[in-house]
Amino acid sequence: MSAGEDRPTGRPHAARTGRGLPPPGAAAAPADGGTEARARAAYAALLRQLTVRQRADAVPEAPGTAPASRTPHGAGPDGTGPGGKGADGAETDEASLPGPDGATADALPEDVARWLTERRLLHSSRAGVSSPERAITELLSEHRERLLSACTTLQRDLRAVEDVARLLPPPRLHGHDTVPVEFFTDREQLRRRIDAFHPLTRHELLSMRTTFPEPEVLEESLVTDLRLLARGAACRLLVSASALRRPGAARYVESVAEAGAEVRVATSVPLYLLIIDRELTVMWAGLGSDRDRGDVALHGSLIAACFVQVFEHSWAAASPHIPGPSADRAQTARDYTSREREVLALLATGAKDESIARRLGISERTLRRLMTQLVEKLGVESRFAAGVRAARLGLVD
Repeated sequence: MSAGEDRPTGRPHAARTGRGLPPPGAAAAPADGGTEARARAAYAALLRQLTVRQRADAVPEAPGTAPASRTPHGAGPDGTGPGGKGADGAETDEASLPGPDGATADALPEDVARWLTERRLLHSSRAGVSSPERAITELLSEHRERLLSACTTLQRDLRAVEDVARLLPPPRLHGHDTVPVEFFTDREQLRRRIDAFHPLTRHELLSMRTTFPEPEVLEESLVTDLRLLARGAACRLLVSASALRRPGAARYVESVAEAGAEVRVATSVPLYLLIIDRELTVMWAGLGSDRDRGDVALHGSLIAACFVQVFEHSWAAASPHIPGPSADRAQTARDYTSREREVLALLATGAKDESIARRLGISERTLRRLMTQLVEKLGVESRFAAGVRAARLGLVD
């Protein structure tokens, strides 16, 4: 066949290749099928016609004819099939649809063309068809771009929501009061804050003490409390028996009692507590004698009323304070363990910490803690004074 002859296309060519093709314009499945079924059939027909055409274009020219200068329809510049694959009949990644001699996209029903276009199997211009591999790559690429855009938009909107939320006032439940809270980790800061609270006390001060601060701090508190009593405010002080043995505690308690405060003593009290005018509550954040967690000041009459009940319960179980040296309250041998008496005996001889700890078989740290407890228990201010007082009271041999 010469290069100038028209090459048969369509049905005769299909017969030569051994493949039957639908007639021109009949690429789709019967109209009574669903859109998806008809679209799949049309897509298969388009690919088959494209393959047939590529094979026809790849047939060598007859001997003695001039070589064709044209590029086969649907082939690349190098004579390979579209998308870089050889012209051996394999489906292409992308190719122009057959011409008028085969079924074209223009002959496809609208719903079939739309189904193929949405899945990127058919170009939106209906000028080319893509392989399933290329179509799924395009779909995934488009979805990835949309997801990235959606994530960017979502992050921007979330930042906007957070910025606006920070401008809102604190939430308040309907029918419930909020309780302003102050938290203190610095004990000196707390004392200054309490000193600021005291002048505001108009009616009543309820105080519960598990211990007392150092004598110099206690002296400053005494001045403030005496001023409060002088203004006519009522004051009730509930202290533990161990707190009365702290240095300077006896003088403080007796001074406020003489100024008009009611004082009671309990074997133990549950917590450090200060209630001013039943409106402000100051307490430890820890439990028992653990003061390492700081202190809190709770504002509000409702929360104060709860702790007033705690105070009243402990107050009712306590005994009135009897003036006199607090150190005389626990000065019999039965009030001290054998180890405490042994430590007191060694203190009375002037022994050093290292030798006392070695004698008792304990660490120096444990010994120092034990001696601190003994000093408080005896109501003295130094370890030497503790040894002297223990000897006077007959607690050591």
